[in-house]
Amino acid sequence: MSATAAPTSPHVMNTYGRLPIALSHGQGCRVWDTNGKAYLDGLGGIAVNTLGHNHPELVPALQDQLTKIIHSSNYYHVPGQEILAKKLTELSGMTNAFFCCTGLEANEAAIKLARKFGHDKGIEKPQIVVYEKAFHGRSIATLSATGNPKIQAGFGPLVEGFIRVPLNDIEALKAATQGNPNVVAVFFETIQGEGGINPMRWDYLKQVRALCDANDWLMMIDEVQCGMGRTGKWFAHQWAGIVPDVMPLAKGLGSGVPIGAVVAGPKAANIFQPGNHGTTFGGNPLAMRAGIETIRIMEAQNLLAHVEQVGAHLKSALQAAFEGVAGVTDIRGQGLMLGIELDRPAGALLERGCDAGLLFSVTADRVIRLVPPLILTTAEADEIVAILAPLVKAFLAEPAQ
Repeated sequence: MSATAAPTSPHVMNTYGRLPIALSHGQGCRVWDTNGKAYLDGLGGIAVNTLGHNHPELVPALQDQLTKIIHSSNYYHVPGQEILAKKLTELSGMTNAFFCCTGLEANEAAIKLARKFGHDKGIEKPQIVVYEKAFHGRSIATLSATGNPKIQAGFGPLVEGFIRVPLNDIEALKAATQGNPNVVAVFFETIQGEGGINPMRWDYLKQVRALCDANDWLMMIDEVQCGMGRTGKWFAHQWAGIVPDVMPLAKGLGSGVPIGAVVAGPKAANIFQPGNHGTTFGGNPLAMRAGIETIRIMEAQNLLAHVEQVGAHLKSALQAAFEGVAGVTDIRGQGLMLGIELDRPAGALLERGCDAGLLFSVTADRVIRLVPPLILTTAEADEIVAILAPLVKAFLAEPAQ
C-alpha cells in the first residue's frame, strides 16, 4: 500500500474488517482515495452505485431536491412516493409499494407481511420457507431467515418460524412442507449475493411459483442485490417469466441514496393497514427523487440492454482468462453480477486488488464478487479482467494456506 499512513477510525465501532484506504471522490466507474490513488470500481458500493459516481444527470436532480424538501414524514402524502410506486408496479406487473430505507428493512417488512397473511387466515404460528446460503439481513428476524451460521453465532435465540431447504431442489421443498398447514410463504433471492453468487434455475422458479399457487402461499423474492437491472432485466426473476407476490428492493434503486421498497402483488397488496407497519425516514422526498431519476436515466440510456451485452462480454472474458487454471472452480452469475469461485479462501486478494487499482469483494469465503456500476463499458470490463486475472493466478500459484 501507499507509504502514507493508512486511515484509521478509532472512534467508530469495530464492526467491519476494513481495507486500509478511504475514498474521497469518484467519476463514472472510477474512484480516488484520500491519497490520490485511482481505482476501477468493480464493487459499485456493493451493487448500489447503479449510475456510477458523479452522474451528470443524477447529481443535479438531487441538488435540486435538496433545495426543496429533504424530509417531511409519512403523516403527509409524499408525491414522489406515488410516482416511484407507480413506476415500480409498471415495471414489475405488481400492485403497490411500501418504502423504507434499506434492504434489511424491506426484508423485515416481507416477513411481517407473510406472518400477517397467515394470521389473517387463522394460522397461529405461520412458517416461512427459506434457503441454505441465503442472506436477508442482520436484524434478529432477517438474521434468522439467513442461512449463514457464522453471522448468526452469538445472537441466539433466533426467531422461530423458518423452514430451511436447499437451492434448486423442488422435491426437497415439497418434502419439507408436505402436510404442514402452517406454511405461508417461500422466501428467496433469485441470485444469492452474500451466499456466493448462487442463481436459482429458471425452471425451478416456475416450479416454486406453481407450488405457491397450489397451496395459497406467498412467493416472496428478495431482489435487493440482483434487482434493478443488474442482470439485464429490471428484476432477475423476470428471466423466468414469473411474477412474485412480494418483492423487497433496495441497493441500486437509489444509485447510492439509502432507499428500500417492498413491492406487492394482488395477494399481498392489502395485508398491511394503518398501524401495521411504518417508518420515519422511509419514502422521504430525497430518496424518492433518487429512485425516480435512477429509473428515468436507466430507461433513457437503455441500460438493461447495455448490462446484458457488457455482462456477457465480461463473463466470457473471465471464462477465457481462467480456462484451465487450477483452483478456479466456477464462474457464474448473470449480467453485471458475477462470481469467480476458488478452491480456497480468497480474502487475501482484497488488499492485493487495492494495490493493483481494482475494487471487488469476496463472499462466502472463496467467491470473488463483481457488481460494478451498470454504466461499465466493454473497455472497462476488459480492464477488470486484465487486472484481476494475474492477481488470481499468482495467488493460486502460492501454497494454499
